[in-house]
Amino acid sequence: MRVLILGAGFGGLELASTLSTELGPDADVVLIDQADGFVFGFSKLDVMFGRVPADHVRHAYADLAHPGVRFVQTTIRSIDPITKRVGTDDGDFDADVLVVALGADLHPDATPGLVEHGHEFYTVAGAFALREALADFSGRAVIAVTSTPFKCPPAPSETALLLHDQLRRRGLLDVSSVSLVMPLGVPIPPSPDASTALLAEFEARGIAWYPGTLVRSVEAGRALLSDGTDLPFDLLLAVPVHRAPTVVVESGLTVDGWIPVDSLTLRTRFENVYAVGDVTSVGTPKAGAFAEGQAAVVAAQLIAHARGEVSTAAYEGRGICYLEFGEDQVATVEVTFMSGQAPSGALVGPSRELAEAKTRFGAERIERWFGREWTPLG
Repeated sequence: MRVLILGAGFGGLELASTLSTELGPDADVVLIDQADGFVFGFSKLDVMFGRVPADHVRHAYADLAHPGVRFVQTTIRSIDPITKRVGTDDGDFDADVLVVALGADLHPDATPGLVEHGHEFYTVAGAFALREALADFSGRAVIAVTSTPFKCPPAPSETALLLHDQLRRRGLLDVSSVSLVMPLGVPIPPSPDASTALLAEFEARGIAWYPGTLVRSVEAGRALLSDGTDLPFDLLLAVPVHRAPTVVVESGLTVDGWIPVDSLTLRTRFENVYAVGDVTSVGTPKAGAFAEGQAAVVAAQLIAHARGEVSTAAYEGRGICYLEFGEDQVATVEVTFMSGQAPSGALVGPSRELAEAKTRFGAERIERWFGREWTPLG
């Protein structure tokens, strides 16, 4: 059984490593990504705020050494979900099973004026480039979302709190401010407890909160909001427009911009074609923890098939996100999205003990995916 995995993020790495662990050299997996390495989403914030150097958080795909798995760094040019043939700059690849885990592409240029007058912090390059700017910053900072859906919904709130921390440590709060503009009515809609805790933290710190609002365009020193008002800034940190990769849209896999899948099996409407993670419209947040859980379900099905068995694995719509509260405090939010039911989310913390748990979370995955020891903060 030849398995072709497109995308080496949380979903692709979890699927490839699990197939290798269970099937060994018989796995026959090709993993394709255009990047040369993996970076956790939370590591982008660590670099932005000067906690670690950029080279510490990059995990080279060249280091992957899973039996039965071959990594290919190349750009995907076409996807045929009927024949399961994928065209790339390194030639064509055929498969018995195709798994699309290409995530969401980010488009800062889709928001007028953002590229010229602001910064985005969701790409690796964008986040890393902000390290120097943030180290010297004082003034009015605006953290804003430009469209929905967007991945890692807690990230804008985390960024606001961590920036406030940095300004406080530098003694600049008397000449600086932080504002947060989000399209959501509360910071974490599935978890009322998490939202209440964050809003209390914003109020205590004097972080201005603009709910139910998007940045529609940007001018020099001014963000134009969806409610018709504007917000002045000295520094704008924006979450850019998210879209499924163009090659995925052109493949015919998408409906209304994203790939629909069976919510239990992650199967698409094409035979032996699955999709996991941010590229889908499965109904869970676009976050790595959910992509990982989806990949585990796909892996269980493929392993059962390889062994001549029938899998009963079903995706439960559950994921745990770590939420930075600043001041070395971390909380967890366990969120469950079940079809036909309202989502629910439980908050634990924040505490310093959970900051240690977050460290273990990162270390365990690098051990599992790359086979080496690593700690997020060095």
